[in-house]
Amino acid sequence: MEAEIIVPQDPAEKLNQLRQGVFLALAAAFLLLPLFCPPLRNHAPGIAVICGVIFSVAWGNPFEAITTRLTSPLLGAAIVGMGFGMNLNQVLRAGAQGIVYTCAGIALGLGLGVWLGKKLGLPKHTLYLISVGTSICGGSAIAAATPVLKAKAHDIAIASAVVFTLNAVALLVFPAVGHALGMSQYQFGCWSALGIHDTSSVVGAAMSYGQEALEVGTTVKLARALWIIPVTLFLSMFVADTAPGEKRKIQFRVPWFIPGFLIASALVTWVPATAEAGRFLKEFSTCLMILTLFLIGANLNRAKLRELGLRPVIHGVVLWIILAGIWCAAIHFGIVR
Repeated sequence: MEAEIIVPQDPAEKLNQLRQGVFLALAAAFLLLPLFCPPLRNHAPGIAVICGVIFSVAWGNPFEAITTRLTSPLLGAAIVGMGFGMNLNQVLRAGAQGIVYTCAGIALGLGLGVWLGKKLGLPKHTLYLISVGTSICGGSAIAAATPVLKAKAHDIAIASAVVFTLNAVALLVFPAVGHALGMSQYQFGCWSALGIHDTSSVVGAAMSYGQEALEVGTTVKLARALWIIPVTLFLSMFVADTAPGEKRKIQFRVPWFIPGFLIASALVTWVPATAEAGRFLKEFSTCLMILTLFLIGANLNRAKLRELGLRPVIHGVVLWIILAGIWCAAIHFGIVR
């Protein structure tokens, strides 16, 4: 009878299994705990991003290839789900009220971003991607502008890392500043929508501030995201590189979650029978957003931080502080109402 040979488990494999288990446990906690313990929702968005970043930088994201692909569809699904908790008439009213401020902010952000990027000597594609991401809606705007500009992978990685890093900072800084200045729910919703890059961070910051801030911030931000269309048209017509004799191609892309959000909001507004299901979907989408924020934080690893370099960070930080500061002052002193 042959003796059974027991092969000891590789310590590295054992450590990786432990890392995977802890990561999955954290992800499940951020998805489920806010659903069963609503008071946790106020602090969960910021905690989720911080935990994701700390875990990834300290230990590495064991599912990075998967989470990188998942964050965009999860974000879109969460935003659509939130539409089930909002009245379409109020959504359109809030979007219309913020359209002038949004237009002015995007024009200022793009102009200042291009000027500052040239002063810092940044490559053309890098400065345009950071400027577009800061001025409109972060990662979604970068993704829409990339094929138009024919940007290289390195430019995309740098711009995305700058924008996502500042998004994580905004989740913590904006609510603290809003409370320190005594901003109302409506004021903070407007400020977060106008001053924070990415839709996910706007929702996360506004969610921690209050329900009215969440509704205002989400609707104004989605109205702002629609400006991806004219901005990408402008880039394709006047900025994109073309070979000699090549005709310029007019391109634009609409994020799918914007019409999805409007359809969800229309259903609960005009079809009363969907109200009960809509309330549940809205509650679950809030938890899904918190999970997405954890995954977004976990996607910011040490390699991405090393790639940044000083000049793109200076460009992104200075541009963001100027724009966020202008909107904060305008809202605080009643210029923007």
